[in-house]
Amino acid sequence: MSPVGGWSQLRAAVEAGADALFFGARAFHARAKVGFTNEELPDIMRALHERGVLGFVTFNVLVFDRELREAERQLIHLAESGVDAIIVQDLGVARLAHQICPDLPIHGSTQMSITSAEGAELARRFGASRVVLGRELSLRDIGRIASQTDLELETFVHGALCVSYSGQCFSSEAWGGRSANRGQCAQACRLPYEMLVDGVKRDLGDARYLLSPGDLYALHQVPDLIQAGVNCLKIEGRYKDADFVALTTAAYRKAVDEAWAGLPLSVTPQEERDLEQVYSRGLGPHFLSGTNHQAVVRGRAPRHRGVRVGTVRGVTERGVLVELSGEVRPGDGLVFDPANWRTPQGREEGGFLYGLWQRGRQVETVRPGETAELRFGRGAVDPARVRPGDPVWRTHDPSLSARVKPLLEAQDPVYTRPVTAHFRGHVGEVPALTLTDERGHGVTATLEVPLQPARNRALDEGALAEQLGKLGGTGYHLAGLTADLAGPGFLPVSQLNALRREAVEQFTALRGQAPERDIQARLDEALRETGAPRPTAHTPQPRLHVLVRTPEQLDAALEERPDSVTLDYLELYGLKPSVERVKEAGIPVRVASPRILKPTEQNLQKFLLSLNAELLVRSGGLLEGLQGTPDLPPLTGDFSLNAANVLTTRALLDLGLGRVTPTHDLNAAQITDLARLVGPERLEVIAYQHLPVFHTEHCVFCRFLSSGTDYTNCGHPCESHRVALRDERGFAHPVMADVGCRNTVFEGRPQVAGAHLTDWLASGLRDFRLEFVHESPQQVREVIRLHRAFLAGELGGTALETRLRALSDQGTTEGSLFVPEGFDRLPALPVL
Repeated sequence: MSPVGGWSQLRAAVEAGADALFFGARAFHARAKVGFTNEELPDIMRALHERGVLGFVTFNVLVFDRELREAERQLIHLAESGVDAIIVQDLGVARLAHQICPDLPIHGSTQMSITSAEGAELARRFGASRVVLGRELSLRDIGRIASQTDLELETFVHGALCVSYSGQCFSSEAWGGRSANRGQCAQACRLPYEMLVDGVKRDLGDARYLLSPGDLYALHQVPDLIQAGVNCLKIEGRYKDADFVALTTAAYRKAVDEAWAGLPLSVTPQEERDLEQVYSRGLGPHFLSGTNHQAVVRGRAPRHRGVRVGTVRGVTERGVLVELSGEVRPGDGLVFDPANWRTPQGREEGGFLYGLWQRGRQVETVRPGETAELRFGRGAVDPARVRPGDPVWRTHDPSLSARVKPLLEAQDPVYTRPVTAHFRGHVGEVPALTLTDERGHGVTATLEVPLQPARNRALDEGALAEQLGKLGGTGYHLAGLTADLAGPGFLPVSQLNALRREAVEQFTALRGQAPERDIQARLDEALRETGAPRPTAHTPQPRLHVLVRTPEQLDAALEERPDSVTLDYLELYGLKPSVERVKEAGIPVRVASPRILKPTEQNLQKFLLSLNAELLVRSGGLLEGLQGTPDLPPLTGDFSLNAANVLTTRALLDLGLGRVTPTHDLNAAQITDLARLVGPERLEVIAYQHLPVFHTEHCVFCRFLSSGTDYTNCGHPCESHRVALRDERGFAHPVMADVGCRNTVFEGRPQVAGAHLTDWLASGLRDFRLEFVHESPQQVREVIRLHRAFLAGELGGTALETRLRALSDQGTTEGSLFVPEGFDRLPALPVL
């Protein structure tokens, strides 16, 4: 499956042999800057189906309550336009789509953070027939999941990697008010950071971009993925150009065909260089081949590098001396890589190569290992900014365009689909030609005149194959022919060709037809099924729930006696005694689950239940795994379940959750709206926290504080050091590891809800959570006291914010709770 951002990419993917394309249409998709209009969609689907290609439309964003009406209209249009599947993130929207059109396949997006068979089964519960697995899974993990579910599985095999688990990144929301879960990723992971270890800046050498992963390249793993049970291989890159789409599609097309036929991969060194040349931040299989934290993030640069062609050895009056490791030619685009530690603005020297000189004369080529003087246009390169030892990269290769051109500018179809033909020729009856394809389409064309007896040479299968196989320009090739001949018949070549053309025309028209589907508006019915908020007999007193991450913070919290304590510890060993301490204090206790559970981590469910504590459920896979378990403790669903609207929230509550914490994609006013729609007693909102901006499989502790590759040999520096990442604004953001060694980078400034607590209380919200990261015990005590004073009416919202700001050495932020000026605070949906 190939990525498509526009018409040129669509044509490139089809001609290069894609079986399916994925693209956005109008709205509700995670690449907001590219895609097609609603008006174009029926014609696109017709054209794709005529070529035997599937079209999947991305609907992979969270949908807000105000948008549910528009979302329903869009889903109806997609179904009517004949799209082959929609790729969905929002659980409630997935169920709504299935209700609107049961015949429209639903694929659970990688934004659902699916990393286990249980996570896949949760998606099935909401209508999915296929799931796109997280990119952090190994081949073994994928094989385990495939053995435990019969859902179709899709995996990414090529393109950019997010450092954060998809669906679990809130950096864009925290720092720019534009959510990655809404198609507005600001790519904060591609920015430079400094690393503070126990408060001291660590020298990282040239690894300034320590959250910027290399790109995924799994061409050599294609046979293993097929063997593991993967149904679809997906190339990432809807923002990439047609050259990228053509080259990557053609490479993986060949790899799939060869693997399916049991043949070895025949990719050439030139083809691999082309894949690296067209776009690369450094290619590798990364998590597919197992965890190696030293390899995922190189950290030298965040952008396209291309192919390394040499190393700077010096500068001359007119150029740069480079020891070449690869071939370069005049016209190549080259860049000298200073690792950006000498270039605060990120500017790099480079330009188009004018010529190569050796021993005072110009040469056409230079052998690898030799040194040549590279000259550029006047003023293109400042020699003072180029240093010996700098790598040299070819970022542009003009000859690559010539190799891609046949796919991009072909007048006739390049990649053709197989058809089988059956010819029926009985003397005295009209001849008939039937064409069929692998998806079951079939048509029969006939001539108006009966087949005449042959006077000389009669029709035979050889003559039929020669003429019926002339399918050039049609998009098909003849994969097989059968004939039912009775009597020696004769048919002029002109009539046989006419019969073939008629059959192809009918066949193409049939393939292009939109499927007949039962499509009905279902939103109102779905809203009625969610039920009206239950009226409460009395208004309960506000409750403070405190989440701590260290035993020292727990000591402070117990002194303040909140309404509950949630334990979110790095390691499991301290959980049980801490649970007992909270119970002995007579305070309800909860334990927070990890956000991600892989196939080998499912035993954690048993451990969590063995603690006899309430659970804060952060993983969709865990929620599914708990279904049907007897004597469950009270469950609260956390923000990571991404409840953004009434449909999703109610659906999660129906799975046994007592309360749900809305996704961080909602601002404070939207949280108020959601409380009115589902009932305020069913929500638990966070009044104080450090927003978890990145949640990543990549471990910066292992990468930079050890020489190990994973938890088995890293020495566990996360247990003995405090780490923070300082951004270019000077803010330091704490990093913590969880029980699965996954890292969470937290916003350094506490996000406070002081400006909105009065409105939240007026809406009936009564459950407020305070979450701590690196706060001292004294800060924990003071934050709890200040919020208790506010809830008791002893402190106003402005004063609360002022006091909290004074507690933090970096100040505070409104963060994701910020309500834009003019925001419509009235819900677009009625309270049912």
